[in-house]
Amino acid sequence: MARDRFAPDFDPDCGDTALTEACHDIVIGRWQGLRDLLRVTGANWLARGHRVRLLAQACAGSSTVESWLAAEPRSGDALVLRAATETARAFNMAIAAGRGVPIDQQRIDTAVTACLLAAESYLDDPTPWISLISVARLYSAGVRRQELARWWDELHQRDPYSVEGHLQVLHYYSARWHGTHGLMYDFARDAAGVAPPGCALPVLVQYARVEEYRYALDAAHGTRSAVGLGQHWSHDGAVSDLRRTWQRWIMGGTHNGIAPGELRDLNYLAHAACLGGVTDVASPLLRMLGRRATRTPWSYTGDPQQQIMKWRKELKLRG
Repeated sequence: MARDRFAPDFDPDCGDTALTEACHDIVIGRWQGLRDLLRVTGANWLARGHRVRLLAQACAGSSTVESWLAAEPRSGDALVLRAATETARAFNMAIAAGRGVPIDQQRIDTAVTACLLAAESYLDDPTPWISLISVARLYSAGVRRQELARWWDELHQRDPYSVEGHLQVLHYYSARWHGTHGLMYDFARDAAGVAPPGCALPVLVQYARVEEYRYALDAAHGTRSAVGLGQHWSHDGAVSDLRRTWQRWIMGGTHNGIAPGELRDLNYLAHAACLGGVTDVASPLLRMLGRRATRTPWSYTGDPQQQIMKWRKELKLRG
């Protein structure tokens, strides 16, 4: 392979080197690196949410967060990470059980209790509320509307433009879980409509389109040529939504680089632009991304690396 040949970099930490170092500590059962990382992250909610989510995935198969809590039982950061870790463990159990198979409700209750305890211990942090809304999906009948609304209000008061928080509500309202396509899209478009210029929330509509695609693909037993999927990305409504997100988020703000917590969002927008054939949007987005990439949502429509390289070649972009 030529040295200058382009190849996307699917760094699972999205270029967050401090996070990568902390994850190495988890492997050896050392919790001090996690404490130091979350302490310096402070109230940067975008970075904190990104780091807690990925640390929780790494901690789910170990006892590192429990070791931290044993040493510092009153640490708000430790309690927040434990809540996210219990949420990740509940989802891991659900994935292992298979779609539609109920899991032990006690495991879900444990995660909910951990989230509420973390919220009480770190009053300003929106992260436990994001974990709480996320794990609520796993209850077979969902949660009471009033309860979900209360949790959402708590999150919204702390971080009204949290993409991750909105995304968890969007998933809850999806047809895959406890809602419908219409309810999911209404929520995404309402959130996009109140977002200030330069805010990433309009990309929720692209997340919703991917969610609808995955649902249709499951119903078609994985046949991508199924009726209705051929124009899924390129019909007039999809293209209009795409251009609206581009204008309000990217063109409406000042972007001095992509934060690790935004990388997945930008990949969702670039994916929609490429598959929708909107080349005047796809080209600048792929330039912004450079080699940085996330496997989702590309993995839902084929091999991620092949797709990105194909589109860059078609758009005549150089490495």
